[in-house]
Amino acid sequence: MSDDVAYPVFRTPDSALALGVARRLVEFGRCRQSHVSVYLDLRSVAEVRRVARELPQGWFRGQEGYDEFDGVPLEDRPALVFGVRAADLPTEPAAYEGRLPVECELLALPVGSIEDAFTAAVGPSTGEINWAALCWPDAPGPGLHGESKHAEVTLLFNTSTRDLDEPADDHTVLVHVRRTDADGRQSREPYAHWLAEQAGLTVIGPGQL
Repeated sequence: MSDDVAYPVFRTPDSALALGVARRLVEFGRCRQSHVSVYLDLRSVAEVRRVARELPQGWFRGQEGYDEFDGVPLEDRPALVFGVRAADLPTEPAAYEGRLPVECELLALPVGSIEDAFTAAVGPSTGEINWAALCWPDAPGPGLHGESKHAEVTLLFNTSTRDLDEPADDHTVLVHVRRTDADGRQSREPYAHWLAEQAGLTVIGPGQL
């Protein structure tokens, strides 16, 4: 079971508005080591090609069947299974048979370097922006301790679940905190509520593990 829990604090069909709200939370906890990663599930060849044009720096990887390449030398396996840059994606449609959905991702980039371009490229696909290595401060009023290990913000696109397995018509901002306090007995949910309040938000649903 995950050591962190993510609470939804904002939901909207406007992706640009969702990004702005997520950034408010990120700035509250941003520190020198903070970074951002992005991910998309692309379920058609047309979507792969469109996103490749809009995110040429993206890393694209197709699916493989269970035991599909047992005994097959690495050099004989499709490059798409390992992952390729946009410029190296196959041009023939047959190369995508059995490889969808294709994943597109960029990992551990500087905060502010990819978020706008990625949000503009999302379209109908499900995906996320995740800001990690944030530093949540102490909450002096409620007497809650800050944290960094589980301090993250996630913006979900076209889904409301961290597993990206339930399509939705809107986008959801999540704030992450440690699941329980140091001795493992008390929920950290009050701290998630406090964090949301610092950005003018409120927790709007149960936490997701």
